[in-house]
Amino acid sequence: MANIFARINDICSANINDLIDRLEDPERMIKQVIREMEENINQSKEGVIDAIASEKQLLRELETHRSQSEAWLSKAQLALEADNEELARSALARKKEVDNIIKNLEPAWASAKTTSERLKRQLHQLEAKLQEAKLKRSTLIARQRATQAREQMHKTEDKFQTTLDAQNRLDRMEDKVVYMEARADALAELDEESTPLEKEFLKMQVDNDVELELEALKIKVQKK
Repeated sequence: MANIFARINDICSANINDLIDRLEDPERMIKQVIREMEENINQSKEGVIDAIASEKQLLRELETHRSQSEAWLSKAQLALEADNEELARSALARKKEVDNIIKNLEPAWASAKTTSERLKRQLHQLEAKLQEAKLKRSTLIARQRATQAREQMHKTEDKFQTTLDAQNRLDRMEDKVVYMEARADALAELDEESTPLEKEFLKMQVDNDVELELEALKIKVQKK
């Protein structure tokens, strides 16, 4: 009995919050702890019932012998009233035997009574702790699920931001291509109006710009 109470107290006094922080599935662990508490309390309850039954049995025996003692005293009085002193003496002797039994039963019953009362108090305390644990279970499970939801939101936001960054890079690349197309058109327009020598220099400049742009783009792509 003492070991069972000690075990339940160990469970109840454990810091469930710290325990949850170290577990992958806090909800399952909380339910497991509560099941263990319930099983131990049920075992304890059987022991408490036995202790109370023993105390009540001792009380019934004590009350029975007290009644017998009173009965023998009444018989002794009746015998004296009938002037039968010898019979009165025998009745008092029987009363004395019963009183000796009562003398032994009283401390045994008092001890059993104290023990059963203490066990009942402990059982009620443990049942209260079980109810507290069940309430805490609901709170902790709600907190756990809220935390999981926040984590999922953070992951979604990170993915969304990654997508936005990629889209921004695509937009910048598109702007660059549009600019290069416009530049090519401008060069083509100038090319129509230029002399052959000017065209050759313009072509050399365009080729040089294209190579520079290509190398810069290669470096950017490699970095990404």
